[in-house]
Amino acid sequence: PQAESIFIGVIFAATSVSISVAVLKELGGLHGKAGATILGAAVVDDVLAVVILSVMVSLMGTSPSTTGNLWLTFMYQLFFFVGIYFVVKFIAPILTSVGKRLFVVGGPTLIAVILCLSMALLADAIGLSAVVGAFFAGIAISQTTVKHEVEANIEPIGYAFFIPVFFVSIGLSLSFAGFMKNFIFIVLLTVLATFTKLLGAGLGAKLSQFSLKDSYIVGSGMVSRGEMALIIAQIGYSAHLISSTYYSAIITAIVLTTLLAPLLLKHAYRLK
Repeated sequence: PQAESIFIGVIFAATSVSISVAVLKELGGLHGKAGATILGAAVVDDVLAVVILSVMVSLMGTSPSTTGNLWLTFMYQLFFFVGIYFVVKFIAPILTSVGKRLFVVGGPTLIAVILCLSMALLADAIGLSAVVGAFFAGIAISQTTVKHEVEANIEPIGYAFFIPVFFVSIGLSLSFAGFMKNFIFIVLLTVLATFTKLLGAGLGAKLSQFSLKDSYIVGSGMVSRGEMALIIAQIGYSAHLISSTYYSAIITAIVLTTLLAPLLLKHAYRLK
């Protein structure tokens, strides 16, 4: 169906910031012109992908929260996105300032978790995906002075518990029963996913007066889909925006592009 094809495009529009950062750190290119461009473009990619995901889940998802008056739902969602500006600009700094004054260990982290869960709950209540609220809560906290403290406290919990559980849930949904039947589809999807980012982002960099090598670096750095594409695919699968027939093939293509990206980046940096 056309809607499923569009949603697959949304999945592969995302870019993995974390994988790009890890590889750029290893290669010493994180603070260069190309590295900064990759990070900025990857964040914009993810924001746009999350917004489009929200719209598609609202319009075509099967969540009970999407039923009812559609125009009223859109109005709530519009207010939500307008409210994000005030959360980032005013509410998050005030809340984290209060968190510093709390007589508890890790006050700012506690406030950050409350903000994250509250925004996720609100997003889900108005027909958006809960991940949208959590995503923008993270952006809001990242603009405050307690960013590094919250990250240092949350990251171990994420890597120790939540991230493994997320990947286990993805693995449980996979089926390789029709793998050979979808083999050509997987190869085609992987090739297109790789070259659309490599050539598209690389061409954009070249048009912005980057050198040929830096353009190749930017294109290579945008290939990885990683965790963001997996999250979007999982949400789409839960909302029945993609069928089980293609779900395993899509996850396989995401994994393959994620493995290819570091190889392409390293090759780009070796060029003279």
